Amino acid sequence: MEVATVPRTRRLLKEEDMTKIEFETSEEVDVTPTFDTMGLREDLLRGIYAYGFEKPSAIQQRAIKQIIKGRDVIAQSQSGTGKTATFCVRETQALILAPTRELAGQIQKCHSCIGGTNVGEDIRKLDYGQHVVAGTPGRVFDMIRRRSLRTRAIKMLVLDEADEMLNKGFKEQIYDVYRYLPPATQVCLISATLPHEILEMTNKFMTDPNPHPGETVDWLTEKMREANFTVSSMHGDMPQKERESIMKEFRSGARGLDVPQVSLIINYDLPNNRELYIHRIGRSGRYGRKGVAINFVKNDDIRILRDIEQYYSTQIDEMPMNVADLI
Repeated sequence: MEVATVPRTRRLLKEEDMTKIEFETSEEVDVTPTFDTMGLREDLLRGIYAYGFEKPSAIQQRAIKQIIKGRDVIAQSQSGTGKTATFCVRETQALILAPTRELAGQIQKCHSCIGGTNVGEDIRKLDYGQHVVAGTPGRVFDMIRRRSLRTRAIKMLVLDEADEMLNKGFKEQIYDVYRYLPPATQVCLISATLPHEILEMTNKFMTDPNPHPGETVDWLTEKMREANFTVSSMHGDMPQKERESIMKEFRSGARGLDVPQVSLIINYDLPNNRELYIHRIGRSGRYGRKGVAINFVKNDDIRILRDIEQYYSTQIDEMPMNVADLI
């Protein structure tokens, strides 16, 4: 996940003011001062200049390339600084050749799906197929539940003016929409402010929202060793050779652990996607053996847990006192 932040002020900044401001970004975020150096297609560049864009704004210089790379992005800056254009100006996803202008016009589909409009018209247009849907959370979720909006091919979710959506009470509806999206969906969060509630939401939505996920693993490993548990730990911040060595010892049982014999999975945090939940707990109880999965669930996770139960037609009970007898 990449974060690009522009300081908020009460007035629009003139270009000469920009040199006096310090910008906060995640590590490895390049600043791209011109549209020409962003690696965009030539036809897209022509469209950008035709619409009167001459130079990317500060937030665009930092966010557009990260979005094009497919990374989850948080972009924060004041109103009027070009946040919305950071996700509208994207590299072409598909090149479609058509024999006639009329057919080419039919291929391009974009639909606005909002409350207060005719539901039947939304259903008709969505059933016909739309490449881009922009809508309010309530109406979009309604279309998903009606199966008029099919989500299996969605590659990107944009939360524009995320702080305003939270202020209007859309948080739960946003969660509802997200749970129907494919696990690999790219998420871009655009907001003028970054209150705690938004940062909390990124933990549910975004790939690697924690800039240093290995620190959590290291902390947990240390705490378990202090409690006299034998622990092997592995995360992406470790060198590849060290990870391979740990996995080799793990598989060989050198540390008293044997992968085929695994009968217990503990989810320290609950996965935000129901498919990922099955992938995790599927590691236990293989080859006809019994397996148990234990979930640590916070109050904020209860909706996700209930969604998993409903989707898989199962019931996840509170952990019994005799859990050792089940393993």
